[in-house]
Amino acid sequence: MATLLIADHDGVRLGDATAKALTAARQIGAPVDVLVAGDGVAAIAAQAASLAGVARVLVAEGAVLANLLAEPLAELVIRITDAYTVIAAPATSAMKNALPRVAARLDVMQISDVTKVLAADTFERPIYAGNALETVRSDEAKRVLTIRAAAFPASEAGDANAPIEALPAPAASSTSRFVGADLSTSTRPELGSARIIVSGGRALGSAEKFDAVVAPLADRLGAAIGASRAAVDSGYAPNDLQVGQTGKIVAPELYVALGISGAIQHLAGMKDSKVIVAINKDPDAPIFQIADYGLEEDLFTAVPAMMDALA
Repeated sequence: MATLLIADHDGVRLGDATAKALTAARQIGAPVDVLVAGDGVAAIAAQAASLAGVARVLVAEGAVLANLLAEPLAELVIRITDAYTVIAAPATSAMKNALPRVAARLDVMQISDVTKVLAADTFERPIYAGNALETVRSDEAKRVLTIRAAAFPASEAGDANAPIEALPAPAASSTSRFVGADLSTSTRPELGSARIIVSGGRALGSAEKFDAVVAPLADRLGAAIGASRAAVDSGYAPNDLQVGQTGKIVAPELYVALGISGAIQHLAGMKDSKVIVAINKDPDAPIFQIADYGLEEDLFTAVPAMMDALA
């Protein structure tokens, strides 16, 4: 039984989610081949080849694959699925777009957001916004999986040097094309893979207060910045900072929640964090039920005190 893991990347470096999904793929069974698709991705393929547990790296290069559009990527995967029992990918935006197409072409069900590998054909995944866990066993000839990266540690890069083989790129899709991307840039850690996250909620009251309170604490801790859906909907923070069921799923070593009540949607995205610190002046805020440390205090008083203590 062989497994194909589709690599997620930004065109420059291999995504951290890929190394974490590789851990899950190795638990399913060996060998594990990694598919790197893109344009000018030789360096990314080399990064993948250095990861522990990779049998070989398959590389397809071409302008049509430059932005991981779903249609050409799915077409590429379908071409090589005969050699694999399992087709897996990290549950990132690009892969959530491409993998359902692969599953549909293979006429099999997709098992999404796998958080635990119980056996080669049995997996655990969250349902009902993370309030319940479902065990799924598949008896299909091929299994298509997306892996929740936050649930697995990253496979280490070391002295491994898996062979790299080239594949031809598929033809351009007639149904979609890449128009452009408006990307935000930041010197802070990337939200999805950060060790520490400081998140703000609607209690901050405005975008100005969000920046004045959350950003300095995040910078002091070397943390990424997150936000609740309520804060994003209110215009305090951009969409790409949203943590939750409809945002990013994170599991940092430390998660600091400032003025976040703890709606189910938000908890689904961060409750697997190793240590959760919550600051809220509402003693009945649901987030206190899952917090390791809770402070019932006005955040505008508590955060400056924390900054002084961290000086």
